[in-house]
Amino acid sequence: MASTSVTIYGIPNCDTMKKARAWLAEHGVEAVFHDYKKDGIDEARLARWSRAVGWETLLNRAGTTFRKLPDADKQGLNEQKAIALMRAQPSLIKRPVLEYGAKKPLVGFKPDTYADALAG
Repeated sequence: MASTSVTIYGIPNCDTMKKARAWLAEHGVEAVFHDYKKDGIDEARLARWSRAVGWETLLNRAGTTFRKLPDADKQGLNEQKAIALMRAQPSLIKRPVLEYGAKKPLVGFKPDTYADALAG
């Protein structure tokens, strides 16, 4: 695999995170783990990811955190509002987010996508 700087963002007890981290380890990819719960996430990084992949991709609408939001928070969603929500509640960020080199981040985990992205 490529020898580029890799950082994986998420929360430690998420099943998808565990699968992604296991895949990285099995394929010899050294990745720094950034724990949203412990380390938070800065607005500039969220904005950069949002520009790269779209806030709709980044916002986890399927999780319980989103479902528990007040209706007022769910209505009229746009990039600015979504980033503010994700910053306030990092569980709203789809997991994992993988940063590698200067390319756009990968959101979510699919073994084939990881293999393609990290091979070259």
